[in-house]
Amino acid sequence: LPCSLPDTVGDLKQNYKERRLPVTDGSRELHGLCAQLEFLLQFDLKEKRSFFGQRRDYWDFLCHGLASRRQGHEGVRFVSSLEKLRTPVGKGRAFIRYCLVHRQLAETLQLCVLDPQMTSEWYYARSPFLHQQLRADILACLYELDGVTFHLGAMHPSSPLPL
Repeated sequence: LPCSLPDTVGDLKQNYKERRLPVTDGSRELHGLCAQLEFLLQFDLKEKRSFFGQRRDYWDFLCHGLASRRQGHEGVRFVSSLEKLRTPVGKGRAFIRYCLVHRQLAETLQLCVLDPQMTSEWYYARSPFLHQQLRADILACLYELDGVTFHLGAMHPSSPLPL
């Protein structure tokens, strides 16, 4: 897998197990995981523009993927309600964090990449999400995080936003 995602997930799980404390915003492994996920979600993403000319990003892909599966997602509603987030990248980062806190990241991403035709509308051929084995490896890594507790700021309406 690109970006050593399995190593990062393994380190994060190991530290969580050793410390017996939730993963927080101060975790070096968390920052590495989020950077790697963002890289994977942006890698070979097709240039798309909204009706008003704003560049679309992986946040738009995730929203589109969930909507096409008729999956109303509380995380999309929550992130969309955060007035401080104005860019698709900021919203995408907040959505990843939301999914980690609620142990939904792998399942949510899997829903978005289930349809190869829809995924190919958003990504060029080199995207790992268009290659069955790479996609399966990424999702398997992310499913391992379902056993990890994350306490991250800004994932509840009363929290400050550290993005």
